[in-house]
Amino acid sequence: MMKSSTRLVDLGRVLRSAGYSWQGLCAALQHEGAFRQELALFVVLAPVGLWLGDNAVERVLLVGVLLLVLVVELLNSALETLVDRVSTESHELSGRAKDMGSAAVLLSILAAVFTWILLLL
Repeated sequence: MMKSSTRLVDLGRVLRSAGYSWQGLCAALQHEGAFRQELALFVVLAPVGLWLGDNAVERVLLVGVLLLVLVVELLNSALETLVDRVSTESHELSGRAKDMGSAAVLLSILAAVFTWILLLL
C-alpha cells in the first residue's frame, strides 16, 4: 500500500491549487477592468466560435485564441501588481516592464483577430 506522500496525485494539493487559482480569478474580476472586458468578449464570442467553426480544429482555434487573450491579460495584471508592490515610484525599468506586459496583451489580441479573420473569410 502506498503512503499518501508517495501518491502520484495528492488530492489535497490539487484542491489547494484550485483554490488559489479561483482566488486569482476573483481578484482579476474585482480589480482589473481590462480582464472584465476581455472576459465579456469571451462570453459572447466563444459560443459564436463554436457555432461558426466548421470542424473541431477550427472551433479549438477560434475559442483557444480567446482564452489566450485572457491568459496573457492575467499574466500582465500579475506583472503590473508585482511591479506596484515592489515600488510605486516612477522608474524606467518599472515602466518598461509594464509596457512589455501591455505589448504581450496587444499581440495576443492581434493573434485572435487574425485567427478569426483567416478562419471565417
